[in-house]
Amino acid sequence: MLKPLGDRVVLTVQPAAQEQMVGGIVIATNQQETSVVGEVVAVSTQSVGNLSAPTTVSVGDRVIFDHLAAQKVTYEGVDYVMLHEQDLIAVV
Repeated sequence: MLKPLGDRVVLTVQPAAQEQMVGGIVIATNQQETSVVGEVVAVSTQSVGNLSAPTTVSVGDRVIFDHLAAQKVTYEGVDYVMLHEQDLIAVV
């Protein structure tokens, strides 16, 4: 399993639909909203610098995040997303 460093979290994300219909108009994928829901699968336990703040999420939480801030990673054939905890928008 991936072990995130610093203040990062690892998420799994279900693939989004390729095209979305609104009133009979097809919205291109790059024009859709940029926030995505994912499930936390790993949280870093390291402190950053001299700071040792508790994490606000735990494994199993469903979160909303901005996909533009995320780094896609494939490990052992499974796709994950890694991002800084501060890039999480909300816990669902």
